[in-house]
Amino acid sequence: MMEVKNMVALVSRTGRHLQRYDKGCRLVVGCIPYRLKVANKTTLVDEDSLEVLVVSAQRKGKGVLFPKGGWETDENIYEAAKRETVEEAGVVGEVQECLGHWNFKNQNKESFMFALLVKEQLEFWPEKDKRQRIWMSVPEARKECKQKWMKDALENLVIWLSN
Repeated sequence: MMEVKNMVALVSRTGRHLQRYDKGCRLVVGCIPYRLKVANKTTLVDEDSLEVLVVSAQRKGKGVLFPKGGWETDENIYEAAKRETVEEAGVVGEVQECLGHWNFKNQNKESFMFALLVKEQLEFWPEKDKRQRIWMSVPEARKECKQKWMKDALENLVIWLSN
């Protein structure tokens, strides 16, 4: 059973003065938080054993997202992915496989997504009042994820866990 903790002593970082850029593109990192429904299972036999965590977008009508945000100069890529996941989704875990890299030329962003095996779910977290978190099955997530990069990252997670 996953432990639920009361709170984390952290506030969401704001501003862009520490943001990393590469050739003018803002670098963004995030995770697909996941858990396996069968206790003590280390590999995925079928996607019915898997649940992923999404968060509501801050802007109305933008649906649900995987937690992600700016990679800052005072942290490595794994620390940034973990921090963004705690801030937006209120879960802590083990950052694992890189699920892919996407360029968003229209937004001048470059994004890296990782798998994150959830170990703890916090009762209070920095963006609790701004976002809802929702655990869902892979088929539900496929329907709810509106953007192609999110669907691609989800498929990469399923493939990686199936091997």
